[in-house]
Amino acid sequence: MLEDWRLMIASRYVLARAGEKLTAHTSIVSGLSLIIAVSVLIVVLSVMSGFERELRERVLGILPHAVIFKPDIDLNILEDELLLSESVISVAPLLEGSGLLVANGKMVGVAIAGINSEKEESVSIIDDLFVKGALSTLSETRFSIVLGKRLAKHLDIDIGDVVTFISPEVHMSLVGPLSTTRGFKLVGIFSAGADVDINQVYVNLSDLSAIQRGQGIAGLRLLTTDLFAVEDTVKALLSDSTDLMYTSTWTERYGNLYAAILMQKRIMFLILMLMIAVAAFNVVSTLIMVVDERAGDIAIIRTIGASANSIRHVFVIYGVVIGFVGIALGIIFGISIAFVIDDLVSLMDSVLGLGLMDEYFIQYLPVDIRLEDICYVAFSSIIICGLATIYPAWKAAKANPVEALKYES
Repeated sequence: MLEDWRLMIASRYVLARAGEKLTAHTSIVSGLSLIIAVSVLIVVLSVMSGFERELRERVLGILPHAVIFKPDIDLNILEDELLLSESVISVAPLLEGSGLLVANGKMVGVAIAGINSEKEESVSIIDDLFVKGALSTLSETRFSIVLGKRLAKHLDIDIGDVVTFISPEVHMSLVGPLSTTRGFKLVGIFSAGADVDINQVYVNLSDLSAIQRGQGIAGLRLLTTDLFAVEDTVKALLSDSTDLMYTSTWTERYGNLYAAILMQKRIMFLILMLMIAVAAFNVVSTLIMVVDERAGDIAIIRTIGASANSIRHVFVIYGVVIGFVGIALGIIFGISIAFVIDDLVSLMDSVLGLGLMDEYFIQYLPVDIRLEDICYVAFSSIIICGLATIYPAWKAAKANPVEALKYES
């Protein structure tokens, strides 16, 4: 156990008096550099974790985990087959397509999904995201449509307005091939805060089937027990069936994006840890300055019987205290900034009109402060700061007290 005098001396060096300018200033600079580095790391990791969470829970809560198509089969029979799997929670019919939405002289390309609104609620969170209307109204009104808030704003339409859908499917007429167009009444607007708000619309399955004139193949979208094991689930379902089936999973649409977010989070962690390493070099320089400044004190302590190890402990404690205080304050400031950064970005966006988040798949800055991220940052930073004390402490213990006293005199 360390004696009290070592703690006392280390504390005195940390809390240097105003007259001891070199020690005081270098201690402050070292602490501030750690605070800034740790704060930035906490904020960046929280934002990256927020993007990961929003993609997983919100975007992938709307889009299918997987879709299975099986031509020439009753969907009810296929549904019963799929629900036999323990990995499948629920299923709902789905017919997909694409086309153009036209309203008020504006035109937007969209993905269109034909759904059964009652069953869709069992596989999607979209019903919880409506700001106007409800998903259930699709089944109440023929040729009705629901779409995202950003898309409605872009087309300048509201509940009750009619929007024209132009399908790429063509049909023959007396004047030749014509594209299929149909007016849809807007009955619901949802807001996911993601790119599905601008490029995804929903209609009743039977309405879309009528527009496609039976050319589309309806399938079943799956809600699985494990989002990240969906590929294995699909493979198991295919292996259990002798009939031909076509499948698609969320990884085909957003898998690369999700992997990129995780990779960027790891890379940013490593890059920002270098900032902490640079800050730790400030601790090294501070300790070396203190060792040189306190050479006389060290010599006196050595002459009254203190061992080299005791001197080493004094400066290790000094460096660790600076590191611990800097890391602790950095975590506090980082968490505080993370809580308000979305509001700050929104304020800047509204004042300057920059549209900072318009090009991202989520149109706001999500934050997810995770205990594991904070622990990683704290643990890694403490290790770096601890390593930073080794050389200065070794230098202090190695100093010759006779030489130091000679120069002091």
